Amino acid sequence: MSPRGRRPAGEDTRAAIVAAAAAEFATSGYAGSSLRAIARRAGVDPRLVHHYFEGKSALFAEVMHVPVNPAAVIAQVMSGPPEATGANLLRAFLTVWDSPQAQPALVALVRTGLSSEELVDQLRGFVERDLIGQVIRKHPATKGLPAKERRVRAGLIATQMLGLVLARYIVRMPGIVESTSEELVAHLGPIVQGLLDPQFVTPGS
Repeated sequence: MSPRGRRPAGEDTRAAIVAAAAAEFATSGYAGSSLRAIARRAGVDPRLVHHYFEGKSALFAEVMHVPVNPAAVIAQVMSGPPEATGANLLRAFLTVWDSPQAQPALVALVRTGLSSEELVDQLRGFVERDLIGQVIRKHPATKGLPAKERRVRAGLIATQMLGLVLARYIVRMPGIVESTSEELVAHLGPIVQGLLDPQFVTPGS
């Protein structure tokens, strides 16, 4: 028997979880939200959230209507040798963004985010904790760094990614739009890899 007041698993349960997650992200921000709090808001057992979604990042992607599993993308990036992480991150990033299925939703998300302080806060937490932040925490050269240094490096890598998004998909600068993904990986991969390099030191660290 389900606990009193809890929804049983069913067709409407997934939708209820997504709606509760949207409300929780809006209220508490991405970083401040937890799967337990989302389950409580949806009136379901926390195990049901895990049944429908791999984790908070996958739930956030669902809320934002992005047809991508962030955890799977990061797992793919980290499956290669450490010295190829920069190139692999750029390659995975461009594969997702160049996909005809994902690109419209991602572009819409960025355009909306640029005009919404609330959404910017959610996206910032998502990128910092479960996208670039995951790479920084798992890479052998950066996972042992102090938290402040990891945040600086994550922010610098995110800056490269955001700049690429704006240039290639929003502003559509001709040279960037006309470049193949592998040409962009060749140019930007070493920069991202350099930010993961143990020899890179940010001023004041």
